[in-house]
Amino acid sequence: MSDSWKLSLPCTRAEAEAIEVDMGEIAMLKPPPVLMTSEEVSDDPERWRLDAYFDSKPDSATVAAIKALVPSARRRAVRAERVAEQDWLTLSQAGLKPLTVGRFHVHTAADPGTPPPGARLFRIEAGLAFGTGQHETTSGCLAMLDRLKRTGARVENLIDLGTGTGLLAFAAMHLWPRAYATATDIDPVAIDVTAENAGVNGVRLGQRPGSLALAVAPGIVHEAILRRAPYDLVIANILAAPLIELAEDFASIAASGGQLILAGLLKTQAAAVARAYRRQGYRLAARIDQGDWAILRMVKRR
Repeated sequence: MSDSWKLSLPCTRAEAEAIEVDMGEIAMLKPPPVLMTSEEVSDDPERWRLDAYFDSKPDSATVAAIKALVPSARRRAVRAERVAEQDWLTLSQAGLKPLTVGRFHVHTAADPGTPPPGARLFRIEAGLAFGTGQHETTSGCLAMLDRLKRTGARVENLIDLGTGTGLLAFAAMHLWPRAYATATDIDPVAIDVTAENAGVNGVRLGQRPGSLALAVAPGIVHEAILRRAPYDLVIANILAAPLIELAEDFASIAASGGQLILAGLLKTQAAAVARAYRRQGYRLAARIDQGDWAILRMVKRR
């Protein structure tokens, strides 16, 4: 059995959460490493750790790219160490505990947990794309989708922009199983991961209602996205700056009265993001705060 390689760096909680939202140029490596963040000291936001796992020994440029993810450790010397394959498989799942949010139960193969009766189970492994459910933005979106369904909302055409692992698209399809569904990401690796996760979780791929169409696309600039517009549910779990920059574009593909779920923004950024969408004819309908993060549900005025 072949060995793998590991890099470890101390980091802060803020740096760890930023890594989980945006892997930067690391996501473009072939193959990308598995990045795991964890607390070294419970409830201490300054004492976290980043572990990066590789299939082969990383070169100096890759080590530098990993260090660039953690500004607080830029002066620290770091050296890759060899780890046995079985240890890597175990460690790559570390910290990914089963999570139940509303009617959804998210787990890994290593730890299925005990799902509540009637829950929709999703198996999402740690890997190359963001969105395992454990990050507060993703779990907050699951909670927001669950609440939206409870309001009686009808959805016939939905899109998940920046889908990551596909989890939020899968959850929305479970709630509205007859809807047309589209999932996109700027990163082709994320789309590959989503397709693989769809197979694991029994989600059909395709163009028909109840199936998921996939596309690699930056923003909305893709024929497959524009052809299906307007959407009555848009999910965008990305970052505050692109959410603000893309407000006009997102509004242009949304149906009148359509729902918009925005995430990937800190609570301190929520007002600026909401303001950008109010200028496009939206009103704030609901908000969920998860730790330092905010999840907004906005409705396009008729």
